[in-house]
Amino acid sequence: MEISSTTPAVQNDTQSSSATPLKKAIDVQEKQIEQIIESAQEQSKQTTAQKTGIGGNINLTA
Repeated sequence: MEISSTTPAVQNDTQSSSATPLKKAIDVQEKQIEQIIESAQEQSKQTTAQKTGIGGNINLTA
C-alpha cells in the first residue's frame, strides 16, 4: 500500500493561502494577550509590594 505525499501538500497549500489572514489575526491576538498577562503580573507585584512594604513602594507609615 503506497501513501501519496503530493495530495496533502496540495491541500496544505490551498489551506495556507486562505488561512493567512486568520493566522495574522490570531498572532495579533496572542501578542495582545501576552501584553495583558504581563501587565496583570506587574500590577500583582506592585500590589504585593504595597501590602508587604517590600519593593519599590515601601510603606514607612506602618
